Amino acid sequence: MFDTVVKKLRTYRKYQETYRELSRLSSRELDDLGISRSDIPYIARRASF
Repeated sequence: MFDTVVKKLRTYRKYQETYRELSRLSSRELDDLGISRSDIPYIARRASF
């Protein structure tokens, strides 16, 4: 059970880190990467697994 809690916490932290980093990018930088601001939560979720 403890392993599950630790795994979920790590996953959540990775999600937050990815979300934060992508959110810091300018709209132009995101556009260069082919990412829209509305895609950020989806991409962060995928990166956390």
